[in-house]
Amino acid sequence: MALKAAFLLLPVLAVLLTACASSNKQANKQKLAAAAPERSYLPRPAFRRPAYQPPLFGGSEQRTVSDVLHDFGPYSIQKLKPYFEKAGVEYPPREVVLIGLKLEKKLELWARDSGEFRMIRHYDIRAASGAAGPKLRQGDKQVPEGVYQIVGLNPNSNYHLSMKLNYPNDFDLYHAEREGRTNPGSDIFIHGRAVSAGCLAMGDEAIEELFVLAAHVGKENMKVVIAPHDPRAWPLDQTAAGQPEWTRELYATIADEILSVSKPIAVSSNRPYSPQYRR
Repeated sequence: MALKAAFLLLPVLAVLLTACASSNKQANKQKLAAAAPERSYLPRPAFRRPAYQPPLFGGSEQRTVSDVLHDFGPYSIQKLKPYFEKAGVEYPPREVVLIGLKLEKKLELWARDSGEFRMIRHYDIRAASGAAGPKLRQGDKQVPEGVYQIVGLNPNSNYHLSMKLNYPNDFDLYHAEREGRTNPGSDIFIHGRAVSAGCLAMGDEAIEELFVLAAHVGKENMKVVIAPHDPRAWPLDQTAAGQPEWTRELYATIADEILSVSKPIAVSSNRPYSPQYRR
């Protein structure tokens, strides 16, 4: 009888042991959860304004630069400051140079407060239409090549936000006039989204950072240099048949501007892109 009773008690003991094990596991999980630090995340703007489509740089009841700084400034600065701190440059810097590399599809951010320029970070260019070679006329969908200034900040861009370049500059206009090109094109921007018809499309988060930076630095203190490829890797030259003879002069100017900011390094044409240039 005693043996039979023991066999009858076995299932009950098994259930009790299983329950105890489950209870212990649950208790351990609760202890680990209590000990783990709470994860924190960078805040995103609670409200994103819609993509506006009013006339550029004017009109009423539009988003302003101040609105952009209010909506996106704190988040963008929080992302940018660690890069500036690592480079040893104060934020906001005194001067900024953006180097656009069409072949590599990179936009480099260089800055200085005093002394030499420092590499802050680089961005992927999400879209840039055309090929190697300067922009010559309206509708050719070429991204210009040259040395440009930012002349306007547009908080009401169809492409989220945009910064207007002074294309055509004096060099572009001079050669267009000599060659009888009456419409060299205009309205070239660095903007958000990922589509291009002659502009540099950077994506929305990147253009938020660049727009906020430009507003803090002052557009008059920003230079944009756009090259067909990185002249620190191999020399610029007339890279396509039929390019104008003055392209040689243009590329010499572009190379001088880039090399005045950063020194060249020896890399092969098939080496992966690296922004870590000697300074």
